[in-house]
Amino acid sequence: MSVHVLISAPYFQPVAHTFEDVWEREGITITLPSVEERLTEEELLRLLPGVHGVVGGDDRFTRRVLEGADSLRVISKWGTGTDSIDREAAAELGVAVYNTANAFSHPVADSVLGYILAFSRNIVQMDRLMKAGRWEKTMGTALNETIIGVIGVGNVGTQVLRRAGSFGAALLGTDIRDVDSRTTANLGVQMVSLEHLLAESDFVSVNCDLNPSSHHLIGQREFELMKRSTFLVNTARGLVVDENALVLALETRALAGAALDVFEDEPLPADSPLRSMQNVLLAPHNSNSSPSAWQRVHQSTVDNLVRGLRIRSSRGNRTDEGEE
Repeated sequence: MSVHVLISAPYFQPVAHTFEDVWEREGITITLPSVEERLTEEELLRLLPGVHGVVGGDDRFTRRVLEGADSLRVISKWGTGTDSIDREAAAELGVAVYNTANAFSHPVADSVLGYILAFSRNIVQMDRLMKAGRWEKTMGTALNETIIGVIGVGNVGTQVLRRAGSFGAALLGTDIRDVDSRTTANLGVQMVSLEHLLAESDFVSVNCDLNPSSHHLIGQREFELMKRSTFLVNTARGLVVDENALVLALETRALAGAALDVFEDEPLPADSPLRSMQNVLLAPHNSNSSPSAWQRVHQSTVDNLVRGLRIRSSRGNRTDEGEE
């Protein structure tokens, strides 16, 4: 019997044909639906009947979706974050969920430092002035004169701190989990409370997971704690930051600026006020871009899919294997 796999991960769809030998060997028939960024709950409900496995992106696998997908055995997530999947429901229903841990730490950390340098050295502002015909010198800041705070000292946060430390910046970190003292000593980072970090940092980088404790972690109260000269960089998940509160802070200059690769609604709506703000740098959820990193994740995602399908086939039912 043919195994039906839905491929909804936008990054993977263009290369799905390169794994034709795998599909043929494993008896897999693939379907590639039209996806702009992610599939909604209603789209998944329509597409999942008869599907045994999914190579997914940030699709909304809610309990309702999982309960309606009677044939589903495996969700192989392209990348690291599984916050869009109801893991509790998946475990109850015997749907295995796999991901690729630590997939994009280096390119994301590079992006964060790129944004910090763009703001500290006024790179974008000077470019705009020059192209407008103005020869106007603006004062920049050297990073060794600044404090950089990282929210979430995990795989990505650690790489951000390592890069920032090489520029001589003072480093602050905060995390809900204990971070090994050898790690903090090696990085030269002082672990502090979120409030302390926000009040002292010149640049705040959001690098935590999205979970119930981090939803709207940064909102009006948090922006009020920050200096008016502070810049926020979010390459984690849009829902960690209350976007309405962010817009207000930017409009009132309670915050100097922001660099955003992720948003509460993706793609970012055309009427979002963020699109017209000169003190905001925007990107389309693309800080993970790296040919070698993508190729590793392509392969890992396929390997996870095949492993999960084989396990479930041998057991004859859906039993949770957990996330890797």
